[in-house]
Amino acid sequence: MKKTRLFGSLLALTLTIGTALAGCSAGAEQSTTGNTPAAEASKEGGTLIVARKADANNLDPHFISNIPSANYIYGKVYESLVSRDKNADYKATLATEWKQVDDLTWEFKLREGVTFHDGAPFNAEAVKKTFERVLDPKVASPRASNFSMIKEVKVVDDKTVQFILEYPFAPLLSILASSEGSILSPKAIAEHSDTLSKQPVGTGPFKFESWTPGQDMTLAKNDSYWGEKPKVDKVVYKVVPEDTTRIAMVEAGEAHIGDQLPVTEVERAQATPSMNMVRAEGLGVEYIGFNVQKKPFDDVRVRQAVAHAIEKEAIVKGVYNNVGTEAVSSLSPKVIGYNANLKDYSYDVNEAKALLAAAGYANGFKTSIVTDDRKERMNVAEVIQSQLKGIGIDLEIKVMEYGAYLDFTDKGEHAMFIGGWGNATGDGDYNQYNVFHSSSKGSAGNLAFYNNPEVDKLIEEGRREKDSAKRNEIYAKLQEIELKEAPVIPIRTIDHVSVTSKDVNGFWLSPVGYLMLDEVTIK
Repeated sequence: MKKTRLFGSLLALTLTIGTALAGCSAGAEQSTTGNTPAAEASKEGGTLIVARKADANNLDPHFISNIPSANYIYGKVYESLVSRDKNADYKATLATEWKQVDDLTWEFKLREGVTFHDGAPFNAEAVKKTFERVLDPKVASPRASNFSMIKEVKVVDDKTVQFILEYPFAPLLSILASSEGSILSPKAIAEHSDTLSKQPVGTGPFKFESWTPGQDMTLAKNDSYWGEKPKVDKVVYKVVPEDTTRIAMVEAGEAHIGDQLPVTEVERAQATPSMNMVRAEGLGVEYIGFNVQKKPFDDVRVRQAVAHAIEKEAIVKGVYNNVGTEAVSSLSPKVIGYNANLKDYSYDVNEAKALLAAAGYANGFKTSIVTDDRKERMNVAEVIQSQLKGIGIDLEIKVMEYGAYLDFTDKGEHAMFIGGWGNATGDGDYNQYNVFHSSSKGSAGNLAFYNNPEVDKLIEEGRREKDSAKRNEIYAKLQEIELKEAPVIPIRTIDHVSVTSKDVNGFWLSPVGYLMLDEVTIK
């Protein structure tokens, strides 16, 4: 899904953290824990306390616009037909098997004996109503574009459903395995669809219990869960924006898990005997973006000038202590379709000044950049402010709480922004359609408000193409165009890092950054 935005997603941190974390691979459990006495003494039950940086801004999968929000409930309260395992392979979840009948028809056999948290039965009709809701123009879901290829959801029988597509769509499984593919209770849709943003009802291993926005959220073990039940009785998320406070809570035993470990706290976490670090190679990318509908950023030469004036190496060294990977594309190297042959803009102040002069801004101009209140992002903004001053751009920094930041950028009130995209599927279409397609402007992900008919056409071709080699060629061309037109300037790829107390076992992070809590036990 979604943004994490980093837009979480959205963002988690891009860390390549020295020898203590060397050799970690994406999707696998990344922890310094082993078969320790603490692990052996762990037992089921108890309340797991998780300190999280950002609160959710919505709990309705059809309206969630960022990975941090989805992270609260996806795989916990809500489940999808298929999901990904630790190796990022598809696994049966609410569907037990599936097949592609022809280019336009996918068939899924549904799991029996599954009940929603409100008592409604899980069946083909529930699947049909879920996708009819997200596609209903009256519902106006920003996630509708993710499923625009679906012509009909056909109920074959109570435990068999078919997706009839408008056109061949290669990454269908990847989108069904994301938060957007969550299956909602048909009873909840019929009786209180308007309250699902605050009271989610799914089939997952945890039931939603309560949410006090800005403070905490509680999930309770689902004793009627169809699969292996969670080990803990409850999960309490506490919203703790301050980085040092989250880590201190874990260190002091006031929380078991602290998410989004900042670079500034890595050494502290490594040196603290009572804590472990858990890491997963991520799929997302952080970038600087422009509102291309606003002057002066409607001129590609101005955007290219900024690209030449930003020294990414200085950001990686100065802000991230030389831990992290410079990005050239909006796709992570681990995402299907990544173009490894892109040549980045050189750091060239003279070329930047020449481009500004050609665009009519020889004396520079004044503008602003907005960021959420994540410390690293604020520091990045300050570095960019300093770098752009060298070519005559007077940059004002606007810092906002994460929810306010999302609202501000969704409405297009910004000139420049620091954001990113936390790929939720592992497929290039997820980035391309959400970040660059003209139909995705605003909350769907295209915060650059970028519109290029050629790019739209190629994105749509990439969705339809079944041949993987041809798909890669399409995405390679897309990334070349996007690099040249620079609606966003990729800065770095994302890794996800959390910290846990030594009392926690069985916790892992997905490449998307989801907190995987089903197997967690507490000493």
